Amino acid sequence: MKFNYLLSPLFKSLVLLILITSCQDKTQKADLVITNTTIWTGNDGQPWAEAMAISGDSILSVGSTEEISKFIGENTQTKDLSGKFVTPGFIDSHVHLLTGGFNLNSVQLRNAKTPEEFTKAIEDYAKTIPKGSWILGGDWDHENWGGELPTKSWIDSVTKDNPVFITRLDGHMSLANSVALELAGVSNEAVDIEGGEIVRNDKGEITGLFKDNASSLIWSAVTEPTTEEYEHALNAAMKYLASNGVTSVHHMSAAGHYNVLKKVRNEDNLITRIYAMYPLNQWEGLKQEIDTNGSGDHWLKIGGLKGFVDGSLGSHTAAFFQAYTDNPTDSGFFVAPIDSIYKHVKGADNAGLQVMIHAIGDKAIHNLLNTFETVEKENGNKDRRLRIEHAQHIDPNDIERFAELNVIPSMQPYHAIDDGRWAEKLIGSERIKTTYAFKALLDANAQLAFGSDWFVAPPSPLMGIYAAVTRRTLDDQNPDGWVPEQKISVEQALKAYTNTAAYASFDEEIKGSLAPGKLADFVIISDNLTTVDPVSIKDLKILETYVGGKKVFGDGN
Repeated sequence: MKFNYLLSPLFKSLVLLILITSCQDKTQKADLVITNTTIWTGNDGQPWAEAMAISGDSILSVGSTEEISKFIGENTQTKDLSGKFVTPGFIDSHVHLLTGGFNLNSVQLRNAKTPEEFTKAIEDYAKTIPKGSWILGGDWDHENWGGELPTKSWIDSVTKDNPVFITRLDGHMSLANSVALELAGVSNEAVDIEGGEIVRNDKGEITGLFKDNASSLIWSAVTEPTTEEYEHALNAAMKYLASNGVTSVHHMSAAGHYNVLKKVRNEDNLITRIYAMYPLNQWEGLKQEIDTNGSGDHWLKIGGLKGFVDGSLGSHTAAFFQAYTDNPTDSGFFVAPIDSIYKHVKGADNAGLQVMIHAIGDKAIHNLLNTFETVEKENGNKDRRLRIEHAQHIDPNDIERFAELNVIPSMQPYHAIDDGRWAEKLIGSERIKTTYAFKALLDANAQLAFGSDWFVAPPSPLMGIYAAVTRRTLDDQNPDGWVPEQKISVEQALKAYTNTAAYASFDEEIKGSLAPGKLADFVIISDNLTTVDPVSIKDLKILETYVGGKKVFGDGN
């Protein structure tokens, strides 16, 4: 019959082959699969997992070992983590990236406990550099030796061949030696600058200390680094961040070297994702840059602006409604007029740019919230995600306004356990109750984002989580926590370093949690942060850091 061929062995073999081929697993195979691990995904819909599949720079799937096994092919690299802990890559919402990189190779003064140690460290460092080279950075803390402020007389005799302009760890007060003053042309007749202070002794002589805007008198004389020096500092910074599990940063002071960042990005040499900020008063230039060249990509992007209302608590330049407890004639000051801030915020917001402004004292925060509220009413409703950087000492009546106005408190928990050693003597027992008010802000449904403020504080999310959860001050004088009612949970702190930090830069669709389709930025940690004694969190180890599915820190890096 004419259909007998249907029964032929050859035809049967062809049919079987077609059936087998059609039934074969069409699942995309992963480049990398990690198994035998505990994954905190940061994804509320699937908070925990034990395996993850990655293809290229993105996540294929997160789930059980059995679920992920189907993504393993003959070319898949598998990595058994032996029960280690995995989190999304940490996002540091506030760093000064290049300054941090430069400071890694400068004099280290943060741990100087006495004026003698302070001077000796500078003397020793001066011997290692060429004559004429500037000595910058330092990050000194005069509270380490009881609060006496340093003067140029401490260091002049050991720095005769080098100009010095070293900065207090908060970045709001710096010390110049006589060589630097001479190079800058600054004498005792120098006039104070609005929004700053030139510190003088009882005779009216300059001590060498310059606060906030007054520091510009010396910075104008500091030699500008070369492109190669900027790149070296950037590479040092990125490697240091990777060693701390940081995969993305919000870089608060990028305008002067954005071209360097673009150069390194174009050469495909970034290992840290960077959201780069321009100064607030340059919003028109930023808008023009974006209109001409675009806002960047997943590695380097722009669109944010950083401004200042006041200074810092430790420098007595944070602006408060009432005077400092230790100085009844001083309540701090604004470093920029609030009407000027309003003008720039309104223009920048109207241009579709994101605004984030430094405010530390209760008066500064209150006035900034008022400014944001006015701009929101005048410019209309939209998803603007305004931010207050630091938001350290909040008037109790202003806490709920953060959520009501959709203003993000971008805070740095390490500051709490640092400032907690001495803050009460500056602002008293009542005002500290809403200092670094993490829990109160979360209870009010504010979107809390965490960072470090590096170079001011170390860019260690583990240390930041420890600080937010325990609030044990660095001097071990508060074992139950400083202002303990503001402690938060480990998972709340993790979200502030991942989910909300991504939200704070309009990036929650691509990072901040481990979910299919998102960037494969993740960290492998020695122990489970959510189950260990919180006191031990600061001692855990970052074992490996991955950005876009590629290892940037760990064995061999």
